[in-house]
Amino acid sequence: MEQPVYSGTAHGPDGARFAVVGISNMPTDWAQVLKGLAGADLTLLTAPPATGVAAAVVVGAAAPEAGADRPAAAGPPSMSMTPPSVLGLNAYLMYALGKAARRRLQDRLTARGLRLWHLTVLALLSDLGPQMKTVLAARLDMNASDLVRIVNDLVKTGYVECDRDPEDRRRVVVRLTPDGGSALAELGADVASADDEVLAPLDAEERLLLSSLLRRVHTHLEGGTRTAARP
Repeated sequence: MEQPVYSGTAHGPDGARFAVVGISNMPTDWAQVLKGLAGADLTLLTAPPATGVAAAVVVGAAAPEAGADRPAAAGPPSMSMTPPSVLGLNAYLMYALGKAARRRLQDRLTARGLRLWHLTVLALLSDLGPQMKTVLAARLDMNASDLVRIVNDLVKTGYVECDRDPEDRRRVVVRLTPDGGSALAELGADVASADDEVLAPLDAEERLLLSSLLRRVHTHLEGGTRTAARP
Protein backbone atom coordinates (compact mmCIF):
# COMPACT_ATOMS: atom_id res chain seq x y z
CA MET A 1 0.00 0.00 0.00
CA GLU A 2 1.20 3.51 -0.73
CA GLN A 3 2.58 5.36 2.30
CA PRO A 4 2.44 9.12 2.99
CA VAL A 5 5.71 10.94 2.41
CA TYR A 6 4.61 14.01 4.38
CA SER A 7 1.93 14.44 7.01
CA GLY A 8 1.03 16.79 9.84
CA THR A 9 -1.62 19.05 11.29
CA ALA A 10 -2.51 22.63 10.52
CA HIS A 11 -5.13 25.17 11.52
CA GLY A 12 -7.23 27.68 9.65
CA PRO A 13 -7.83 31.38 10.48
CA ASP A 14 -10.52 30.39 13.01
CA GLY A 15 -8.08 28.13 14.87
CA ALA A 16 -9.73 24.83 13.85
CA ARG A 17 -7.19 22.08 13.32
CA PHE A 18 -7.22 19.58 10.48
CA ALA A 19 -5.07 16.70 9.35
CA VAL A 20 -3.03 16.87 6.15
CA VAL A 21 -1.36 13.94 4.40
CA GLY A 22 0.65 14.20 1.16
CA ILE A 23 1.57 11.33 -1.12
CA SER A 24 3.81 11.80 -4.13
CA ASN A 25 6.86 10.49 -5.97
CA MET A 26 8.26 14.03 -5.62
CA PRO A 27 8.25 14.80 -1.87
CA THR A 28 9.88 18.19 -2.39
CA ASP A 29 6.79 19.30 -4.31
CA TRP A 30 4.50 18.26 -1.48
CA ALA A 31 6.70 19.96 1.07
CA GLN A 32 5.93 23.27 -0.64
CA VAL A 33 2.22 22.49 -0.92
CA LEU A 34 1.89 21.51 2.71
CA LYS A 35 3.83 24.51 3.93
CA GLY A 36 1.47 26.71 1.96
CA LEU A 37 -1.55 24.97 3.46
CA ALA A 38 -0.22 25.03 6.99
CA GLY A 39 0.70 28.65 7.47
CA ALA A 40 1.88 27.75 10.97
CA ASP A 41 2.01 24.96 13.51
CA LEU A 42 2.69 22.22 10.95
CA THR A 43 5.03 19.33 11.64
CA LEU A 44 6.36 17.59 8.53
CA LEU A 45 7.29 13.91 8.79
CA THR A 46 9.59 12.74 6.01
CA ALA A 47 9.70 9.24 4.56
CA PRO A 48 11.36 7.68 1.48
CA PRO A 49 9.36 8.48 -1.66
CA ALA A 50 7.40 5.69 -3.33
CA THR A 51 8.26 5.53 -7.02
CA GLY A 52 5.34 5.98 -9.37
CA VAL A 53 2.80 6.92 -6.69
CA ALA A 54 0.25 9.41 -7.92
CA ALA A 55 0.10 12.72 -6.06
CA ALA A 56 -2.77 13.16 -3.61
CA VAL A 57 -3.78 15.19 -0.55
CA VAL A 58 -6.21 13.88 2.06
CA VAL A 59 -7.73 16.46 4.39
CA GLY A 60 -9.37 14.88 7.43
CA ALA A 61 -12.08 16.10 9.76
CA ALA A 62 -11.33 18.94 12.14
CA ALA A 63 -9.52 17.85 15.28
CA PRO A 64 -9.96 19.53 18.70
CA GLU A 65 -7.20 21.50 20.36
CA ALA A 66 -4.67 19.71 22.56
CA GLY A 67 -6.03 19.02 26.02
CA ALA A 68 -9.68 19.03 24.94
CA ASP A 69 -11.84 15.95 25.46
CA ARG A 70 -11.62 13.79 22.36
CA PRO A 71 -11.80 10.08 21.47
CA ALA A 72 -8.64 8.05 20.92
CA ALA A 73 -6.94 8.41 17.55
CA ALA A 74 -8.62 6.29 14.89
CA GLY A 75 -5.36 5.49 13.07
CA PRO A 76 -4.15 6.56 9.64
CA PRO A 77 -6.67 7.74 7.02
CA SER A 78 -8.19 5.09 4.77
CA MET A 79 -6.33 4.56 1.48
CA SER A 80 -9.19 2.72 -0.22
CA MET A 81 -9.46 3.79 -3.85
CA THR A 82 -12.77 2.04 -4.70
CA PRO A 83 -15.24 4.68 -5.95
CA PRO A 84 -18.59 4.30 -4.16
CA SER A 85 -20.50 4.18 -7.46
CA VAL A 86 -18.50 1.10 -8.54
CA LEU A 87 -19.84 -0.78 -5.53
CA GLY A 88 -23.24 -0.68 -7.23
CA LEU A 89 -21.94 -2.81 -10.12
CA ASN A 90 -22.55 -6.52 -9.50
CA ALA A 91 -20.02 -7.50 -12.15
CA TYR A 92 -17.32 -5.50 -10.37
CA LEU A 93 -18.22 -6.97 -6.97
CA MET A 94 -18.03 -10.52 -8.34
CA TYR A 95 -14.66 -9.74 -9.91
CA ALA A 96 -13.25 -8.16 -6.75
CA LEU A 97 -14.54 -10.87 -4.42
CA GLY A 98 -13.37 -13.61 -6.76
CA LYS A 99 -9.92 -12.06 -6.90
CA ALA A 100 -9.72 -11.88 -3.11
CA ALA A 101 -10.93 -15.47 -2.69
CA ARG A 102 -8.49 -16.74 -5.30
CA ARG A 103 -5.58 -14.97 -3.59
CA ARG A 104 -6.39 -16.53 -0.22
CA LEU A 105 -6.81 -20.01 -1.69
CA GLN A 106 -3.63 -19.68 -3.73
CA ASP A 107 -1.69 -18.79 -0.59
CA ARG A 108 -2.76 -22.07 0.97
CA LEU A 109 -1.99 -24.08 -2.17
CA THR A 110 1.43 -22.48 -2.53
CA ALA A 111 2.29 -23.71 0.97
CA ARG A 112 1.73 -27.22 -0.41
CA GLY A 113 3.70 -26.59 -3.60
CA LEU A 114 0.56 -26.49 -5.74
CA ARG A 115 -1.43 -24.01 -7.80
CA LEU A 116 -5.12 -23.58 -8.47
CA TRP A 117 -4.90 -25.49 -11.76
CA HIS A 118 -3.44 -28.49 -9.90
CA LEU A 119 -6.45 -28.48 -7.57
CA THR A 120 -8.84 -28.15 -10.51
CA VAL A 121 -7.36 -31.14 -12.38
CA LEU A 122 -7.41 -33.30 -9.24
CA ALA A 123 -11.03 -32.38 -8.55
CA LEU A 124 -12.11 -33.11 -12.13
CA LEU A 125 -10.42 -36.53 -12.13
CA SER A 126 -12.05 -37.30 -8.78
CA ASP A 127 -15.51 -36.31 -10.04
CA LEU A 128 -15.39 -37.82 -13.54
CA GLY A 129 -12.78 -40.57 -13.34
CA PRO A 130 -9.82 -41.14 -15.72
CA GLN A 131 -9.68 -38.70 -18.63
CA MET A 132 -7.67 -38.40 -21.82
CA LYS A 133 -5.35 -35.40 -21.86
CA THR A 134 -7.18 -33.93 -24.84
CA VAL A 135 -10.51 -34.25 -23.04
CA LEU A 136 -9.09 -32.70 -19.88
CA ALA A 137 -7.82 -29.72 -21.83
CA ALA A 138 -11.20 -29.28 -23.55
CA ARG A 139 -13.20 -29.56 -20.31
CA LEU A 140 -10.99 -26.98 -18.62
CA ASP A 141 -10.86 -24.72 -21.70
CA MET A 142 -7.09 -24.92 -21.38
CA ASN A 143 -4.22 -24.86 -23.86
CA ALA A 144 -2.98 -28.42 -24.40
CA SER A 145 0.66 -27.54 -23.70
CA ASP A 146 -0.32 -25.81 -20.43
CA LEU A 147 -2.29 -28.88 -19.38
CA VAL A 148 0.72 -31.12 -20.09
CA ARG A 149 2.81 -29.03 -17.68
CA ILE A 150 0.16 -29.25 -14.96
CA VAL A 151 -0.22 -33.02 -15.41
CA ASN A 152 3.56 -33.50 -15.39
CA ASP A 153 3.73 -31.60 -12.08
CA LEU A 154 1.09 -33.90 -10.60
CA VAL A 155 2.85 -37.00 -11.91
CA LYS A 156 6.04 -35.90 -10.10
CA THR A 157 4.13 -35.57 -6.82
CA GLY A 158 2.54 -38.98 -7.32
CA TYR A 159 -0.98 -37.55 -7.34
CA VAL A 160 -1.82 -38.71 -10.87
CA GLU A 161 -0.49 -41.29 -13.32
CA CYS A 162 -0.62 -41.46 -17.10
CA ASP A 163 -1.10 -44.59 -19.23
CA ARG A 164 -1.49 -45.27 -22.92
CA ASP A 165 -5.01 -46.22 -23.98
CA PRO A 166 -4.79 -49.94 -24.90
CA GLU A 167 -7.32 -49.38 -27.69
CA ASP A 168 -5.44 -46.43 -29.17
CA ARG A 169 -1.80 -46.03 -28.17
CA ARG A 170 -1.84 -42.42 -29.38
CA ARG A 171 -4.13 -41.49 -26.51
CA VAL A 172 -2.83 -40.78 -23.00
CA VAL A 173 -5.22 -41.38 -20.11
CA VAL A 174 -4.75 -39.49 -16.83
CA ARG A 175 -6.06 -41.02 -13.60
CA LEU A 176 -6.04 -40.04 -9.94
CA THR A 177 -3.82 -42.13 -7.63
CA PRO A 178 -4.67 -43.04 -4.02
CA ASP A 179 -2.14 -40.44 -2.89
CA GLY A 180 -3.86 -37.90 -5.12
CA GLY A 181 -7.23 -38.73 -3.55
CA SER A 182 -5.77 -38.27 -0.06
CA ALA A 183 -4.17 -34.96 -1.06
CA LEU A 184 -7.46 -33.75 -2.51
CA ALA A 185 -9.24 -34.55 0.75
CA GLU A 186 -6.65 -32.53 2.67
CA LEU A 187 -6.98 -29.66 0.20
CA GLY A 188 -10.70 -29.59 1.00
CA ALA A 189 -9.81 -28.19 4.42
CA ASP A 190 -7.77 -25.44 2.76
CA VAL A 191 -10.70 -24.57 0.50
CA ALA A 192 -13.07 -24.44 3.48
CA SER A 193 -10.61 -22.25 5.40
CA ALA A 194 -10.37 -19.79 2.50
CA ASP A 195 -14.17 -19.72 2.22
CA ASP A 196 -14.54 -19.02 5.93
CA GLU A 197 -12.09 -16.14 5.69
CA VAL A 198 -13.82 -14.51 2.71
CA LEU A 199 -17.39 -15.13 3.92
CA ALA A 200 -16.74 -14.22 7.56
CA PRO A 201 -19.48 -11.48 7.61
CA LEU A 202 -22.18 -14.03 6.59
CA ASP A 203 -23.90 -16.56 8.83
CA ALA A 204 -24.55 -20.17 7.77
CA GLU A 205 -27.96 -19.44 6.25
CA GLU A 206 -26.65 -16.48 4.26
CA ARG A 207 -23.76 -18.56 2.94
CA LEU A 208 -26.15 -21.24 1.69
CA LEU A 209 -28.26 -18.58 -0.03
CA LEU A 210 -25.19 -17.01 -1.65
CA SER A 211 -24.00 -20.40 -2.87
CA SER A 212 -27.43 -21.14 -4.35
CA LEU A 213 -27.57 -17.80 -6.17
CA LEU A 214 -24.04 -18.17 -7.54
CA ARG A 215 -24.85 -21.67 -8.84
CA ARG A 216 -27.95 -20.34 -10.60
CA VAL A 217 -25.96 -17.59 -12.30
CA HIS A 218 -23.22 -20.07 -13.24
CA THR A 219 -25.78 -22.49 -14.74
CA HIS A 220 -27.34 -19.63 -16.68
CA LEU A 221 -24.00 -18.54 -18.12
CA GLU A 222 -23.04 -22.11 -19.06
CA GLY A 223 -26.39 -22.59 -20.79
CA GLY A 224 -26.00 -19.28 -22.61
CA THR A 225 -22.56 -20.30 -23.84
CA ARG A 226 -23.85 -23.60 -25.22
CA THR A 227 -26.81 -21.90 -26.87
CA ALA A 228 -24.61 -19.22 -28.47
CA ALA A 229 -22.35 -21.91 -29.92
CA ARG A 230 -25.21 -23.49 -31.90
CA PRO A 231 -25.54 -22.53 -35.59
